[in-house]
Amino acid sequence: MLAVLGSLAAALWAGLHLRTLLLGAFVFLFFVDFLKRRRPKNYPPGPPNLPFFGNFFQLDFQQPQQAFQRLVNKYGNIFSMEIGPFHCVIVTGLPLIKEVLSNPDHGVVNRPIIPLQERVFKKNGLVMSNGQEWKEQRRFALMTLKNFGLGKKSLEERIQEEAHYLVEAIQEEEGQPFDTHFKINNAVSNIICSITFGERFEYGDAQFQELLRLLDEILHLQAGVSCHFYNIIPSIMNFLPGSHQTVIKNWDKLKLFVSRVIDDHKKDWNPDEPRDFIDAYLTEMTKYTDNTNSSFHEENLVCSTLDLFLAGTETTSTTLRWALLYMALNPEIQEKVQAEIDKVLGQSQQPSMANRDQMPYTNAVIHEVQRMGNIVPMNLPREVAFDTTVAGYYLPKGTTIITNLTALHRDPKEWATPDTFNPEHFLENGQFKKREAFLPFSIGKRVCLGEQLARVELFIFFTSLLQKFTFKPPASEKLSLDFRLGIIFSPVSHRICAVPRV
Repeated sequence: MLAVLGSLAAALWAGLHLRTLLLGAFVFLFFVDFLKRRRPKNYPPGPPNLPFFGNFFQLDFQQPQQAFQRLVNKYGNIFSMEIGPFHCVIVTGLPLIKEVLSNPDHGVVNRPIIPLQERVFKKNGLVMSNGQEWKEQRRFALMTLKNFGLGKKSLEERIQEEAHYLVEAIQEEEGQPFDTHFKINNAVSNIICSITFGERFEYGDAQFQELLRLLDEILHLQAGVSCHFYNIIPSIMNFLPGSHQTVIKNWDKLKLFVSRVIDDHKKDWNPDEPRDFIDAYLTEMTKYTDNTNSSFHEENLVCSTLDLFLAGTETTSTTLRWALLYMALNPEIQEKVQAEIDKVLGQSQQPSMANRDQMPYTNAVIHEVQRMGNIVPMNLPREVAFDTTVAGYYLPKGTTIITNLTALHRDPKEWATPDTFNPEHFLENGQFKKREAFLPFSIGKRVCLGEQLARVELFIFFTSLLQKFTFKPPASEKLSLDFRLGIIFSPVSHRICAVPRV
């Protein structure tokens, strides 16, 4: 009997062709994917999607903002998309953005696990962690930043000193065209480096310039097609060449740099006299040596330090680069800023936060740069922690929430001239006016950790530079407001002239 069954099985197997097997496997996977992608009852509407890839091929990698706006026009202020393995809901408009990000009843506090980020960080650090681990890491980081000067005069003085070094570095260009990119990156990064690593780096430091280059390359490449494919099919992309491999290698190099700094700290670390964030974290780790479930371990130290390094370097420096570009393209606005600086500070007094209330126009210009620069156009994604209902639509646990900050910051209902650089958006009767529809740092429990630091840096660096220089386009080059696509939207590569003011 067994022999007969064996012969029958062999005959059936022989009758099957490879094409039949492959077709059967494809149909099975297609059916499984179809079941996974079926929209639940009362789910937000959205465009039809493809098996496995969802709406991936409907994304416009050159003009992503316009693509999203077309979908907003068609489906409304809350619609759904399938981007690879992620069930995404895109939210547009101030009322809905405030509702999903600030109302704890919706549980929009987690960060979705993105395969490429998970490959690098696992679920560690300040950005990728969730739940109790995220609460512990964020609470510790905030406390430590405050201990090392955040909100205090000592940190402001450190920023003033770095602004002075940056002015000196730019003076060496003698008014000739130059690329502001890495000088500004270095200056801004030195502030967070002094807090995390306990040191600043000279602008000519080749190793540190290489770290900044690696970070810049990551932010550019990670928004590319190869990395998106990695997030859809990581098990296959792990074995294929592409820019995703460069991103992974760069992250590994940055992690190795931080690990070496930590090892150096351990050699002369005094738990009673912490010098910086790393020292403070090493001390915190000693409290949990017997707790194997503690979130305070060395891998988390590496990832949290990298998160601070990234956030404290790229966002503010990119905003400052946009600021100088807008000044060069709007000389009449630059003149008004300089007139206010001359009136309040003159040419010798260093800018401080105590001066900001006396300088409403300068403050308004900085805010308008943030609105128009729009460096994180779709905010960082969040994830629904439990089933909820928003605007009458059902959002199941695990739904990825993307908030459309681009549409908010260019909403004609909120801004008089939404597509024009106009500092008057933040002025009323000559005084600075806060705007509820201005959310570059996001809102809710995941609001930007470094918002306070960024505000101080932007004011002091920008005012110091406009006090000493007039920024102009090079005589033979045309400046553009085109952006370079990436995790952070930055200006395309350009040169600018910093003409010393007499």
